[in-house]
Amino acid sequence: MTKISVCIATHNGEKYIREQIDSILPQLSVHDEIIVSDDGSTDTTISILLSYRDKRIKIVECSWANSPIKNFENALNYCSGDIIFLSDQDDIWLAGKAKTMIQALETNDLVMSDCYVVNEKLQPLHQSLFFINKARTGFWKNLWKNSYTGCCMAFSRKVLNKTLPFPKDIPMHDQWIGLVGELFFRTTIINKKLTLYRRHDSTATRTGYKSSYDLISKIKFRFKLLKNLILLYR
Repeated sequence: MTKISVCIATHNGEKYIREQIDSILPQLSVHDEIIVSDDGSTDTTISILLSYRDKRIKIVECSWANSPIKNFENALNYCSGDIIFLSDQDDIWLAGKAKTMIQALETNDLVMSDCYVVNEKLQPLHQSLFFINKARTGFWKNLWKNSYTGCCMAFSRKVLNKTLPFPKDIPMHDQWIGLVGELFFRTTIINKKLTLYRRHDSTATRTGYKSSYDLISKIKFRFKLLKNLILLYR
């Protein structure tokens, strides 16, 4: 039986975490798991998670403060599933997300679905993140302008094994996983929107919006990605 691991990185997520967990749990079997890596939350995030009394929810502590990359890596290190989903603490899975992406993984190793972009009250900001990012597969496209957004991704364990441990100097974990997928595995995108992707003031990343980095910084980021990808061939 195929086991699913959903990896969530949390930090002071009390405002939205219950909505997210409530949208995920009905799509999992009793054999699946949600690995929550918490980065020192000082609010009620942990008590909310514990209130479920659900053995599928497993909480692990992340010792790296203020690092989404390390927080997700910590969660991934604890997961035991054959198929891995990445999930933010503040989004909502739409009905059928897990089933649709698992079906796509029958002939692929890494898949990414489209999503609706919404505000903190779930009011629509944009009908398609794929449209904003001009999303498509392809190594060079995603090296220059990344399409891979973690909360919309699922991949096989062999992809996970190839991406870990994360290099110390990558700009973001989801682009790293996506590029590893492009180089070594079969990837595809699903045009169906399967997530409400929430954007608000405390959002950790700026995915879907114009980058605040200057050209030199962008070139440095891509050089580091290329360097680390070349090392994987050794």
